[in-house]
Amino acid sequence: MRRLSSRLLCLMLVLSLMAGFMTGCGGKKEDESGQKTFTVGFDAEFPPYGYKDDNGEYVGFDLDLAQEVCERNGWKLVKQPIDWDSKDMELNSNTISCIWNGFTMNGREKDYTWSSAYVDNSQVVVVKNNSGIDKLTDLAGKVVVVQADSSALAAFTGEDAEEANKKLLESFASLQQVSDYNSAFMNLDAGSVDAICMDIGVANYEIKARTGKFKMLDEHISTEQYAIGFKKGNTELRNEVQETLNEMLADGTFEKIAVKWGLEDSVCLGKEGADAVLLAEGTENSKIPVVNQLADIINQLSSGMLASLVIFLLTLLFSLPLGLVITFIRMSNIKVLKFIAKAYISIMRGTPLMLQLLVVFFGPYYLFGISLSYSYRFYAVIIGFSLNYAAYFAEIYRAGIEGVPVGQREAASVLGYSKAQTFGKIIFPQMVKRVLPPVTNEVITLVKDTSLAFALAYTEMFTLAKQVAAAQASIMPLFVAGLFYYLFNFVVAWIMEKLENKLNYYR
Repeated sequence: MRRLSSRLLCLMLVLSLMAGFMTGCGGKKEDESGQKTFTVGFDAEFPPYGYKDDNGEYVGFDLDLAQEVCERNGWKLVKQPIDWDSKDMELNSNTISCIWNGFTMNGREKDYTWSSAYVDNSQVVVVKNNSGIDKLTDLAGKVVVVQADSSALAAFTGEDAEEANKKLLESFASLQQVSDYNSAFMNLDAGSVDAICMDIGVANYEIKARTGKFKMLDEHISTEQYAIGFKKGNTELRNEVQETLNEMLADGTFEKIAVKWGLEDSVCLGKEGADAVLLAEGTENSKIPVVNQLADIINQLSSGMLASLVIFLLTLLFSLPLGLVITFIRMSNIKVLKFIAKAYISIMRGTPLMLQLLVVFFGPYYLFGISLSYSYRFYAVIIGFSLNYAAYFAEIYRAGIEGVPVGQREAASVLGYSKAQTFGKIIFPQMVKRVLPPVTNEVITLVKDTSLAFALAYTEMFTLAKQVAAAQASIMPLFVAGLFYYLFNFVVAWIMEKLENKLNYYR
């Protein structure tokens, strides 16, 4: 009970510190020289609005606009790439001044303090040239992918989604979510999805950059407007930026930047209806009771919790015995096999698990031209995790086996035990006892590593928590996810401790 109380106390302390950190004042900050800084949060994989060019510089239409605003106000621009799923946490914790990156206001009108709309945007569908998909009705029975918390996702699943889009969604075999459009195009190129729904400006850029492979359907899914999102209530900073944008529009600078990025036909700043949300400011969201909100979050995360649990159990099921096989090969007297095992362990431990998952999933297509099915995504997750953890378990097992005194092997040989009997009855039981603590550490790490399945667009619990947090503009889903991981690991540690005590026969 004492250990449980201390752990719960630590958890409450961490949450309190995080909550305190997030209650600071937002807006502009000063650097060491006293100059005001304006930190723009943007997705660095969202051309032409914001991305990294060939010179390693962050560029784009929105960043050029932000730079001009800063120069006219004497501010220092800080370009801050962010995880799009975490944009609300970045904004609410005041690590960024605003979200300025092709940010759709439709459906989010009451979640932020908005500037006037400056771009009219449409959601379109991109497919392979030879896909045989020429109109929206051809998407029936197909796998479609969108970026998490994007306008495309909202067009299909949002509260204000049109009936035509809801019916179109029902015709899909599946609607998948990825963290960025580069992953979306990799999936489309490999054949694991059939189409991407995305912003027209980004679609035009990507199709042009990937010449000859993809095309855009003529029919559009929806239209919406881009604006700059500030923390709710931060009207002072919004007004300063809006006033500067109006000046840029009046003297032609805004249009000049739009022409530079090929968006002159999409801009709408100053046009009728562009400032409708700004003028209607003041309407507040109705408050939902915390208990009801918590119950709703847990209900939404339940499928993700099950997915994480399945990854965890299947990875252990395959990696624990596979690790033992690799240990035998690693300790064999056949030099070639021993070298292969050492090289395998070195690669698995020396490269990121996320990279290994991508290789397992996309490797068959890019290396051998084998088209990937949607169902392979789950198998790739299990294969990638199992191969990675087997390497770690193999070295743990080897250390445990080599830790058994050699005299015990010699004694077994004198008593007439075969090698198999010596290992099964003498070496293995002692090895299990010795390796249980490091194995426990790896098992606990595995619980948290299940979140890396998002690299293959497989929606496990933490990915789902980020999506729910983004949709609700709330950090509570992430706290619930953190509590799930903690309780999961607490149970795992408790079980392993009981097992360790049971095997501690020296006592």
